[in-house]
Amino acid sequence: MGVLFGVLGPVTAWDGSGDVIALKGPKHRAVLARLIVARGRVVPVGRLVDDLWIDPPDDGVGAVRTFVAALRRALEPDRPPRTPSRLLVTEGPGYALRAGPDGVDAWRFEEVVGASRPAGALVERLDEALGWWRGPAYAEFADEGWARAERSRLGELRLRAVERKAEAKLDLGWAAEAVPDLDAHVTEHPWREDAWRLLALALYRTGRQRDALAVLRRARTLLAEQLGLDPGPALRRLEEDILHQADHAELGQDAAGRVWAEATAAYNRAVASGARARLESTVGILRDLAVTGGGGLEAAREQRTAAIAAAEELGDAELTARVIGAYDVPAIWTRSDDPRQAAEVVAAAERTLGGLAEGSDVLRARLLATVALESRGDRSGRGRAAALEAERIARGLDDPGLLAFALNGVYMQTFQRAGLAPERDEIGAELVGLSGRHGMVTFEVLGHLVRVQARSALGDFAGADRHADVADELAARHERPLVNVFTRWYRALRLAASSEAGAEVVEAAYEDAIARLDGAGMPGLESGLPALARLSLRVRQGLPPAQTDAHTDWGPYGPWVRPLVCLARGQTPEAVAALRRAPEPPRDLLFEAMWCLTAQAAIAVNDRDTMRRAHSELAPAAAELAGAGSGLITLGPVARYLADLSIALDRS
Repeated sequence: MGVLFGVLGPVTAWDGSGDVIALKGPKHRAVLARLIVARGRVVPVGRLVDDLWIDPPDDGVGAVRTFVAALRRALEPDRPPRTPSRLLVTEGPGYALRAGPDGVDAWRFEEVVGASRPAGALVERLDEALGWWRGPAYAEFADEGWARAERSRLGELRLRAVERKAEAKLDLGWAAEAVPDLDAHVTEHPWREDAWRLLALALYRTGRQRDALAVLRRARTLLAEQLGLDPGPALRRLEEDILHQADHAELGQDAAGRVWAEATAAYNRAVASGARARLESTVGILRDLAVTGGGGLEAAREQRTAAIAAAEELGDAELTARVIGAYDVPAIWTRSDDPRQAAEVVAAAERTLGGLAEGSDVLRARLLATVALESRGDRSGRGRAAALEAERIARGLDDPGLLAFALNGVYMQTFQRAGLAPERDEIGAELVGLSGRHGMVTFEVLGHLVRVQARSALGDFAGADRHADVADELAARHERPLVNVFTRWYRALRLAASSEAGAEVVEAAYEDAIARLDGAGMPGLESGLPALARLSLRVRQGLPPAQTDAHTDWGPYGPWVRPLVCLARGQTPEAVAALRRAPEPPRDLLFEAMWCLTAQAAIAVNDRDTMRRAHSELAPAAAELAGAGSGLITLGPVARYLADLSIALDRS
């Protein structure tokens, strides 16, 4: 057995004999912990320096390398001199920990809690896994921002393990044995509605009807006092069943309960945090959870569809509208993280719109704004029509929160052609002003990020800098970690657009920005973006793609990059065929950039039809920087591509 790592308590390592490995000082442990959090991904040295020190020393990079060298000696004492480490590896701009899937106690714990097993085996395995905890996860790093989301995730997972174990005991008919653990559990964590349900159910199944009803009254009181919530449908139905002395085996299996059981399974896969109360309140909690990023954002997406399904099953159109419309999480990126889920949400919103009674203007506007936000890249026109109608209703109602939500939808649908950065800048400006006046921090941050994008597209980097700085300040004050992902990318773009920064500095900035995507919970942003960013630097230097192997992950950008990759390989016929197969680029933040890549390939193979289409599509954006409207990358001035197209067409 190799080295094992423990983070379910103080950070620890054990050798193959089970003896504790001396990890030296707190900074050594911090480096190891930070690499474990990254789950095998590379963490750049610069990121480690930023995470280890509030005010990094002049030789922070050298200090990190010293810590890594000491860790390698401690973890692999028998490794021959001058041979590379197989556990703590150097890769690209940083380091990664290559522990196996069973090499970290938290990873093993996650597998146990999420696995499907017979009830008896599940009780045994969960009991064993709960014994692995030696204290709070990453105990000595409780105040570190980089550990906060993972600590929260693991803490929530531990609570869910207790509840899964109790559920399995109930399935086995061991209700009396489940009661003491559940009683202690709800006393320590009174906001967990499912735990109250399980305790009341266990008491009822042991013949203690009066005690079960007393527990439900305690739950009602504590939920009201600590969360300001009423019991959710599962608890209310359970109380009714107990009062009517329903059959023990069937009690508690109502429609909402079944849907929440499915949501729990999704939750176990996402392994994230959240609280479960009544459906409307749940969505409010998930909305707050989503802006934390990482596992919180992933869990919020998973649980959101379960909540909508539960609301629809209850057959109440107004309730469903409130559940769908309450998830007004600001959106800045124009590609969906989960297109399938987005389509399901849009379909549910459209169904619910058809069932709303007259006069439900607020709910109607929220549903329309949801349709607009979830219809990213929509070509049918429905998304834009929904956005504009939501905006019209919101302005008529003089509801600032509703208007901010609607404006987010209008922003998401303002890509019907190239060159619309000025219009999006106006939307961002209104969001900043409106949100600032009414204390809506998340939408205020959104407004600043929209303006970062728009000012970048227009080449006004001084203006973009100001908005990025304000967004960072608001994010730090109100704990919005995802904001830093976008502002780091913007600052890499800023360097790339500057004539003063050297190539190595720009590349390092982008590698740091790429590392920020790790664990951010935004696959729609992450997919293909690292490769596209590296390509953008080559294109600006007039160089062909360097990443020409078949394994490069171009994500959704592949159809417009592939012709240039074929040309770089010397495969002109394949480039011609790839160019012909490429669809029209989606109308989103990288619309102009994809057309510029298409234009470059069309010129190279003398495809006059494609050159003419590219010129026509790009002409409205002649004053903008291609791709810079994303706030992430740029291929340079659109005017340069238009000029190249004009010359090529005249020559032809």
